[in-house]
Amino acid sequence: MDLSIFASPEAWISLVTLIFLEIVLGVDNIVFISITSNRLPEEKQHIGRKLGLAGAMLSRCIFLCFASYLVHMVAPLFTIDLGFFAHGFSVRDIVLLLGGAYLIYKGIDELRDVLALTEEKASHSEEHKAKHQIGLGQAIGTIMVMDIVFSIDSVITAVGLANYLIIMILAVVIAVIMMMVFIDPISDFINKHTEMKILALCFISVIGILLVLDSLGINSGIEVLDMHMEKLMVYFAMVFAFVLELIQMRWSSNFAKWKQEVAVGSISANDDTVEKAAREEASADVKAVEAGDASKGEGE
Repeated sequence: MDLSIFASPEAWISLVTLIFLEIVLGVDNIVFISITSNRLPEEKQHIGRKLGLAGAMLSRCIFLCFASYLVHMVAPLFTIDLGFFAHGFSVRDIVLLLGGAYLIYKGIDELRDVLALTEEKASHSEEHKAKHQIGLGQAIGTIMVMDIVFSIDSVITAVGLANYLIIMILAVVIAVIMMMVFIDPISDFINKHTEMKILALCFISVIGILLVLDSLGINSGIEVLDMHMEKLMVYFAMVFAFVLELIQMRWSSNFAKWKQEVAVGSISANDDTVEKAAREEASADVKAVEAGDASKGEGE
């Protein structure tokens, strides 16, 4: 292994660029891991996320070791010509088509579970709990397989940006370690707030639709940060909706606190009124007694 390549600024620029791209392109992967790990028993969710990311890192590194083969992944294997639509399907297209279709199914199926209150019912019923939960091996396997779908474009991009395998693998390892640091709080936040979970599921479904369209060769052809413009627009819409949801949650929290303060204030005011009335009644009784005593004195 020749480490002298790190003496050149080009190598460090490539490394930093690849780390940034891996993290940006890994947002949808983090959301998918959050949704999948939520079906694990609570005590296994933490280890499931970590093992899922570790498996994803391993699969990406193996993927990169076959960098020479990745060039052929975009070469058409066969062509479908329907007259109004013609497209040559490569290995990449087939992987994106199958992965995108699964994401659409997964997003819609999980959304139906949320609307059917499956998770809430699972905490009160063994029958619903059995339907809702999955095994650790199944969760890790699903995460690893879907990581291939999510990472196929970023891996091909890495091969185009960097000339050395060690740089590509280092970028993947560093990016995954950074994801491991933040995956638990992100997952807990998404799963704790139902509105965020619904937003994440819609995001997963839309990403699936984009992957299917991309596999069919239907895209804008405009790329920014090595992503098609439409995918970047979905990311922007996701961030915009996320910020709006945070504002709504903050308003709801402030409103709930204000209502509690008003309720406490009303109770205090009522207590003061009752106490004042009691004092006035006691004062009236004293005056009545004094008046009675005075009348007796005058009679004598």
